[in-house]
Amino acid sequence: MGIFSFTQEIAMDLGTANTIIISNGKVVVDEPSVVALDRRTNKMIAVGNKAKMMHEKTHDNIRTVRPLKDGVIADFDACEKMISGMMAMVNPGRRLFRPSLRMVIGVPSGSTDVELRAVHDSAERANGREVYLLFEPMAAAIGVGIDVELPEGNMIVDIGGGSTEIAVISLGGIVSNSSIRVAGDDLTTDIQEYMNRQHNVKVSERMAERIKIHVGAALPDLGENAPVDYIVHGPNRITALPMEVPVSYQEVAHCLDKTISKIEAAILNALENTPPELYADIVQNGIYLTGGGALLRGLDKRLNDKFNIPFQVAEDPLHSVAMGTGIALKNVDKFSFLF
Repeated sequence: MGIFSFTQEIAMDLGTANTIIISNGKVVVDEPSVVALDRRTNKMIAVGNKAKMMHEKTHDNIRTVRPLKDGVIADFDACEKMISGMMAMVNPGRRLFRPSLRMVIGVPSGSTDVELRAVHDSAERANGREVYLLFEPMAAAIGVGIDVELPEGNMIVDIGGGSTEIAVISLGGIVSNSSIRVAGDDLTTDIQEYMNRQHNVKVSERMAERIKIHVGAALPDLGENAPVDYIVHGPNRITALPMEVPVSYQEVAHCLDKTISKIEAAILNALENTPPELYADIVQNGIYLTGGGALLRGLDKRLNDKFNIPFQVAEDPLHSVAMGTGIALKNVDKFSFLF
């Protein structure tokens, strides 16, 4: 191997909302999946947090792009630039000689062959020499510490930004799964529409996301764990005059109910397709919730009451998929990859 030729191992959760990169067992990049581009030259101006700060605040010469939609690549060129920008964050001082990359990337289990190929090609163009793809529910299961090789059933519900992945795992493979393109982005849209309709106030996507973080809930009664009302500032939809509106978690829980019900239906569908022996294991072991959506207050209790099966939020739900891809990267001979 020459002095300027070396390989770096990278594990990546390429998410609709956030991209997480692990190198040497540590999270080295955890940034929003956003890239800012110059409209005239199409060159990248910023990526990650810097690009998100520009989102909904740009002038005509700059556009901000979220390259992934519903868990898959919607803008191939922007995604390639975003991955390259994220890779530059991993090695900030290395500008002249870029290392070849050995990568494991988590992808939605409902991805088509075309969508999988788009992720694979984007990674290769970003200097990926060896690129492996792993379904996100499998990566999440590995990340939360489940021994996926055992002959017993475990169920994962991974609620990301663009898709919700539900899978029953046994003997190192996915036995049954349900992947729906309903997730965190839909919850954000629900809040935007509710504020518009109920309070006559315009809120941006970023403001709706802040409301979700501060008072987002899946149950209208959280008892002692209830958050205080969140104050929203915005223009009146009709008069354009400034408004100040307190938003409670109870009304947010009400406006999110329909979307959460769709996730419940997908979980039920996966359970219906589960063999009886594995179903018994799942009832015994419980179901793990991962992804940003798992942080919605009261979601585990709501699902537990709905299905009479214990649901538990993973210790680090935001990083479960990334941690799982990192473990898989160290054991590429042990796991089944898509490429």
